[in-house]
Amino acid sequence: MKNSLGAICIAIAVIISASVLGSAWKKSHAGKSALNVTGLASREFDSDLIVWSASFSKKAMTLKEAYKNLKDDAEITRRYLIDKEGLKESEMVFSSVTITKDYETEKSKESTRQIFTGYNLSQTISVESKNVERIEGVSRHITELIDAGVELNSEAPRYYYTKIADLKIEMLAEAARDAKQRAQKIVENAGGSLSHLKSAEMGVFQITAPNSTEEYSWGGAFNTDSKKKNASITVKLEYSID
Repeated sequence: MKNSLGAICIAIAVIISASVLGSAWKKSHAGKSALNVTGLASREFDSDLIVWSASFSKKAMTLKEAYKNLKDDAEITRRYLIDKEGLKESEMVFSSVTITKDYETEKSKESTRQIFTGYNLSQTISVESKNVERIEGVSRHITELIDAGVELNSEAPRYYYTKIADLKIEMLAEAARDAKQRAQKIVENAGGSLSHLKSAEMGVFQITAPNSTEEYSWGGAFNTDSKKKNASITVKLEYSID
């Protein structure tokens, strides 16, 4: 009887051990039944929106005189852009006037004092347009106003793309297809087959100048200096495999 009881206990122990070992084997091999792949989509395109800004300033000993001179420069600039460059009023935005007081430091043996040298007033004009080529020309020609006595500082244009949301959706689908094709090739060459999709993760959307050495960033690069742009995005997929 004792021998029979011992045999039963041994049998139960063997069954439990087998169950534990089987569970451990499944856990250790669970990750090996999945395949991770990364798909890439890249697209070159031209910007369809340009933003250009320029600033001008005037200085005078009285605020009234400085403001009058600045107002005259603003009108000269506005008329130039409308009459010579063909811009519309709706395309131009004049900022509020910035006023600062300028001082010079005068030193002597006895003391140091600040001497008021005048009021410095400045204003910025910004132009936003879908006529990229025309505004590019404006940014180059605007220095002609210097000959008219306007102290103008023209900034480099910034370039944007208004259909970026649609482009992103198209490229996500393209990157996902690329990832799936990669996964299918891998498992076919290994003699297996894809099962169901376990997870999908979108990478960061990057916009850079074509053939540039710009570095990608974790938050996503967004180049505004180049009219021509290159967009790229990755999609990571995880598949179960049979």
